Amino acid sequence: MNRPTISLVLPVYDEAPVLGELARRLAAFLSGLHESWEVVFVDDGSTDGSFERLRELCLADQRYRLVRLSRNFGHQLAITAGLDYARGDAVVVMDADLQDPPEVVREMIALHREGFDVVYGVRVRREGEGIWKRWSAAAFYRVLRVLVGVPIPLNAGDFRLMSRRVVVAMRALRETNRFVRGMVAWLGFRQTSVQYVRKGRAAGKTHYPLRRMLRFALDGILSFSTLPLRLAIWLGAGAGVVGIGVAIWAVAAHVAGRTIPGWATIMVAVALASSAQLMMTGVLGEYVGRIYDEVKRRPLYVVMDEVNAERDRDDDRGA
Repeated sequence: MNRPTISLVLPVYDEAPVLGELARRLAAFLSGLHESWEVVFVDDGSTDGSFERLRELCLADQRYRLVRLSRNFGHQLAITAGLDYARGDAVVVMDADLQDPPEVVREMIALHREGFDVVYGVRVRREGEGIWKRWSAAAFYRVLRVLVGVPIPLNAGDFRLMSRRVVVAMRALRETNRFVRGMVAWLGFRQTSVQYVRKGRAAGKTHYPLRRMLRFALDGILSFSTLPLRLAIWLGAGAGVVGIGVAIWAVAAHVAGRTIPGWATIMVAVALASSAQLMMTGVLGEYVGRIYDEVKRRPLYVVMDEVNAERDRDDDRGA
């Protein structure tokens, strides 16, 4: 089978309300492409009928391909599955909720033709999101960039084009706790950006509540940085300085003949030391848990159904 020029990879999780508009927008965009193309949908364990609607679309046109995972493995692993199945010379990852406009892909393709291996979308404005979401996202990207030591672009999500050699390199990275945008940045190659306005969702509701956002932030930080572990040294040093200060104060008060009850001093010292210990025990536990996940060597995802889909075997590294 001939390899298409462009593959679009779209993770889908309970997006039935938006799939009609998505199909229309994709058809309008793809009809104007001069390059050969395919669309790889990855149904990440949807329960709202998304699979059945996508299956109808795929049966009507074999250039639409569908991979159904056996349960909800999460957005980052759904992207990984899509990259494993994509056969294009260039692969574009985008969300199915139309917050990533298909029309921006034309700009990405143009830059790819100029020799760039990665073209990522930078959000100049985020519509349909509250102040808290915008502020927390901006703060997260800046903190992450400082912590990880990898040039992760600010205000850029997973919406990006990757050349074939980047996709093949990504297939070699099989860690369980995945942060795809960080992994792509770590790989290097020639990278550039396009700017776009991130629209509000076309329909439905977000699948990233605060709990999942915090977990995603932890994945980003702990997958690329050991700085939280190094904080133990600074916390220990800080606790030592506080302890020395308390000791000097206690000796001075004793020499001056003042009565020192002692209870408050002891409680403050114990509270400071125990809180630092508990915090660092939690950090160590996170890292040990991730080591435990990695050494089990389980597959990253399990496929239950395929429509028009055959896993790409070029430099295949397994699930």
